[in-house]
This record gives sequence, C-alpha cells and structure tokens, in this order.
Amino acid sequence: MTVAFKLPDVGEGIHEAEIVRWLVNVGDSVREFDPIVEVQTDKALVELPAPTTGTILEIKAEAGHLAHVGDVIVVFGNPGEAAAEAPSANTGTAEAYVSAASGTAASATAAAVSAPQSSASVSHPAGRPLATPATRKLARELSVDLKLVPGTGKAGRITKEDVQRFHADGASGSVSAAPAADESPSVATAPAAKTVAPTPAPAPLTPGAPGTEERVALRGLRRTIAQRMVHSAFTAPHVTAFDDVDMTELIQYRKRANEVLADRNIKLTYLPFLLKALVSALKAFPYLNAHMDDAAGEIVLKKDYNLGIAVDTPDGLLVPVVKHVDRKSILDLAAEIKTLVDKTQSRTLDVSEMKGGTFTISNMGPIGGLFATPILNYPEVGILGIHKIEEKPVVRNGEIVIRSMMNLSLSFDHRVIDGATAVRFMNHMKRLLENPNLMFLEMN
Repeated sequence: MTVAFKLPDVGEGIHEAEIVRWLVNVGDSVREFDPIVEVQTDKALVELPAPTTGTILEIKAEAGHLAHVGDVIVVFGNPGEAAAEAPSANTGTAEAYVSAASGTAASATAAAVSAPQSSASVSHPAGRPLATPATRKLARELSVDLKLVPGTGKAGRITKEDVQRFHADGASGSVSAAPAADESPSVATAPAAKTVAPTPAPAPLTPGAPGTEERVALRGLRRTIAQRMVHSAFTAPHVTAFDDVDMTELIQYRKRANEVLADRNIKLTYLPFLLKALVSALKAFPYLNAHMDDAAGEIVLKKDYNLGIAVDTPDGLLVPVVKHVDRKSILDLAAEIKTLVDKTQSRTLDVSEMKGGTFTISNMGPIGGLFATPILNYPEVGILGIHKIEEKPVVRNGEIVIRSMMNLSLSFDHRVIDGATAVRFMNHMKRLLENPNLMFLEMN
C-alpha cells in the first residue's frame, strides 16, 4: 500500500515552506521517524521525519520548490509499487512527527554528495546513519565517517560521545571532500536507484573575459531573510539615530569580574551588561518594547522583555531570543547567551527559541565596523546595532585623554517613535553603560 506524505504545519502556523534538501533518494528504504527532508519556513530550517516505514517511491517536490501546507511532497510504499493514487499520511499529528526528528533545526549545508559504501561500514537502518545535525557537524569537523561509527543511542542513533570515542580510537576513516557527504543516504540496495553519469567539469573561464558571471539561486534561509527584510523596509518608515558610549569603566569592571570568576570557568562578555542596560531603557520608554499591528491599526506594548540577538551563521542571520531578561542575573544571561549562540551556529535551535522577541540587538562589534543602519525585525519597533570598541582621543575636563569608545545605532519605526524619544532612550542606555555601579543599583 502506498502512502502520500503531505507537508505538515510544523507547529508554528506556517502556510508554506521551501524544500531545501532531501536526505533520501527514490528507492531508499526508511523507518518511521527517520529524517527525510529539510524544509525552510519563515522561522527556521526544520528536519521532517518519515511518517511511516517503507520505500521512497516518488519525490514530488524537488529542492528549491516552495510547497504549501497540504501539498504531497513524497510517496512511500513497497518496492515495485506504483506511486499513483496513494492515500495521504495523517498530517494532523505533524508536531509529533517533528518532535520525533533529531532536532527541529537541521544543518543548512549544500546538497549532499553520495559517498561510496565502505566495506567496513557499520550496519545502520535504511543504510543511513541516524544522528542529529550537531553530531553530523562534529563528525565533519573531526573527519569521521558516520557510516563507520557504531551508534549507542536509541534505535542505533549515533551520539556526539560515539563520534568522540571513535575519533579518539584513531579509526576515523576517510571522508569525502564534500562537507556534507556523510549525510547522503546509501543507494546500494535501492531497487529504483539510478546511476547518474558524472558531470564533466566546466571549462575554465578566462580571467577578465567579458560577460562571465555566476548565478546562484536565492533559496533556503537566504530567501527567507530577503523576504522579511524587504517586507520590513517597505512597511515601516525606518529612522536610525547614532551615539557613542565611553566603555572605559565597564571594561575595567568586566576585567575585575572575570578575575574573580576565573576559578568557576566563567568568562563574561559585554553582551549581558548591554542587555541589562537595554531592559532598563525599555522600561523607561515602553513604546520601544512593542509590536506594530498593522491589521488592527494598534501599537501592542509588550510587558515581557524578550531580547533577540542576531547571530551570524554561514547561511545567514538567525535570531535566538533570550526570554525575561529583566528577571535574570548577569551570570544567568551569560550562560544562556552562550548556549543559544552555540545552538544557533550548530543549527540545533528549536523553533520556540526564536519566537516571542520584543526587541532585537545586532552585535557587529566582534567583526568590526563603526556604524550601520539595522533593519527592523518586523513587527518589532526597534533594533539596536552595537559596534566595535576602540580607543579614541576625547575631551574630558578640558583635556584630551584616550578612552575606549563604542558606537550605537538605533533604528526605529517612525510611525511609533519620534526622534526625540529615540535620543532620550539612547541617553538612558549611555548613562548606565558609562556608570556600571549605577546600572547595578537600578537592577531588580
């Protein structure tokens, strides 16, 4: 009996998703809950599991296709069965399917390249090792072929510890030069598998030749970012205010704090302090901690202080959200930020960890740059750009002295906020950052 699997609503009210990458081929055998495809929603990259055990008879939505919820994307059945008129898999339990996958956020790599099956391979279900995206990333970093690693997890799933143990034993094996080769399913036993002739290498282009160019499809996370940025830029009238902050005292305070915390293996960055100063300013100017509801013509003032932090990844920006910043200590925030950033960069964030934001920070300081005009994470009303700290000559008490200065860029929705309010907001932050003791006095 054949079963058609429809694109489910993965629990966040989506209407469509882009097919980013198939983890299986036609003819592959899969077990229920095996990951089969990565789809990009407007929130995250999501790995969908198989709803049933069977053989892949037909893939109906190729990579790059924009599928709507309810569209049939793949057909399962027994080897040799026809894919026509397959009954639909029940998509009413889509959240259960998604939660059973190795993680809701999958690694967004280039299309996988099939690697030859090693004669020393360990037996894995459906010929494809079960592992989370984070485990696969670790395996690539350590040059470990997952097909050679015995899995000790549930249903033979390979854990990070399995990879580390295998690597420590010195039996990593060879891995294809393609970064995601170990993620390709084996097609050795697939009845319907087809041998594809190798694509000849393109002729080299003459340097400087007229008309030479490369076209890259706008897909996956990049397309989602593009759509959201265009919508924000052409919906909210953006204005950006700039100011500089003397970070000298906070730098000294952080240095002393890290000396005290050294024996606890904790190292504070500037971000927890910035979040605390930001929350104080948001409480003083509540219209910046808000969303714009265009449909209702209302400004929605948020009572929670959930701050999104834009994180740079190889595939584009993702924004994990630190919830209830006002209720957490500097140390709590430092630990949570590190966890969220690590999960973002390994693409193992849960969708829920990117929802509920009320204001966003774009921290460009570690990379460089003096100024920027950040685009709002719409429908939020404000976004703060943080830039690098550098020593500059400034005038203090009539004398030129060297101080550690940092620039801030505050973009805001001019329908909700006027320039005077934005400047007062930044003055509030500046006062706290330049006087750390005052910042701590104002904390709850």
